Amino acid sequence: MSVPHEAKPRTTAVVLAGGTGQRVGLSIPKQLLKIAGKAVIEHTLTIFQNAEDIDDVIVLMAPGFVPEVEKIVAKAGLTKVTRIIEGGSTRNETTERAIAALGEGLAEGEERNVLFHDAVRPLLSQRVIKDCVAALDRYQAVDVAIPSADTIIVTRTHGEDGEFITDVPDRSRLRRGQTPQAFKLSTIRKAYEVAAGDPNFQATDDCSVVLKYLPDVPIHVVAGDEYNMKVTQPVDVFITDKLFQLASTAAPQQADEAAYRELLSGRTLVVFGGSYGIGADIAALAEGYGASVYALGRSTTGTHVENPEHVDEALSKAYAETGRVDYVINTAGVLRIGKLAETDSATIQEALNVNYLAPVQIARASYKYLAETKGQLLLYTSSSYTRGRAEYSLYSSTKAAMVNLTQALADEWAADGIRVNCVNPERTATPMRTKAFGKEPDGSLLSSEAVARTSLDVLLSALTGHVIDVRQQDPTRDAAGSSGFEQALASVLDRQEAV
Repeated sequence: MSVPHEAKPRTTAVVLAGGTGQRVGLSIPKQLLKIAGKAVIEHTLTIFQNAEDIDDVIVLMAPGFVPEVEKIVAKAGLTKVTRIIEGGSTRNETTERAIAALGEGLAEGEERNVLFHDAVRPLLSQRVIKDCVAALDRYQAVDVAIPSADTIIVTRTHGEDGEFITDVPDRSRLRRGQTPQAFKLSTIRKAYEVAAGDPNFQATDDCSVVLKYLPDVPIHVVAGDEYNMKVTQPVDVFITDKLFQLASTAAPQQADEAAYRELLSGRTLVVFGGSYGIGADIAALAEGYGASVYALGRSTTGTHVENPEHVDEALSKAYAETGRVDYVINTAGVLRIGKLAETDSATIQEALNVNYLAPVQIARASYKYLAETKGQLLLYTSSSYTRGRAEYSLYSSTKAAMVNLTQALADEWAADGIRVNCVNPERTATPMRTKAFGKEPDGSLLSSEAVARTSLDVLLSALTGHVIDVRQQDPTRDAAGSSGFEQALASVLDRQEAV
């Protein structure tokens, strides 16, 4: 049964957040648990905020916790969230409240698309959302599912002897259900109205309600993905946090050269590590677009990033001369190769001072300037942050710290309007790398100019708390509809091959 073509109805995402968190051992709902610096529900709501096919969002929150979600929504600027409603004591009651809220204000005969999604599935891709909404052009009910990689068995318990297999269904026809589940509002409303007449009615999901009580309505299946996992067990918290840490994000590019000039003209950039390499290229690009740029480095301006006084002087000078500091970038770093047991104390201290303590001090000193302009702090990590590398343990461990620092500060400074991001270039042709590894084959390294261009895109974006991969063949540039998590595994494999 297909739906006649009409004017496209409004599409609402209903985020179901009624879980209690007992299975993950929490005293608060699991959707309020922080993963990668943000509450799980904030990650989920941000996905729908950024979805072109979603017009508005309604949240059904666990009783007693509506104020917490209101604070999250206000702080994160999630403007598509129009209502936050207290959920019911059962899944049935929660969905019924959502259906009632969706029907308010609708004219007679007016239709609406609705996507019900678990708040604790924060890795949903834009592709799945788009496919669900597109399917509602033809069908009244849509589910999301993936094939089962495991053999499914049916068991029966025999007293104290435990469980025994009674059947092994054909795995080729089995699917694991996910969310969102999408419906025409009139369809899901009618299904629940019919179900209300069943004294034994109890829903575990909404497609099963349509299947049982509106058997003539076909339920179309959209392909889900393995990353769309549900945070239910303690191990899920760990895995999800790791996926967020590994996932890369694409920085949106500007339309043309005039757009860069318009956005950068009159802005002030302070670039630490600006003597050569990526920092120098950023400075040259930004200056060419009309920005006031202060490129600072040990070999050019005598600026030592590990010296707090030098950092303070550089920032205060830029502010005194231009009246503002919009962007602070730190590309400074040292890379010393050698076994840790054979490394002297001075070399260890230098690595800690330049690669870790200096970015901390730069962030601390930049705060007051960036809070005034609602600007951005941009840090840099390396592909070694996902897995420590033998013979440069100091470098790889401090670069891992940059990712954590980025995520923590992005959350800490969000209320002040300051964005914090981290660029992760693959092996790049810079003087620092040449000094450490010698000359490498032509074409095997990313150019510093390419990293600088992506860095500008990050600065001019609304992103915060993200790790942005820059690669010679960057999949984030070519897979506009895919999730960053779909790229995470490929990124990890590439990094391992690069060792």
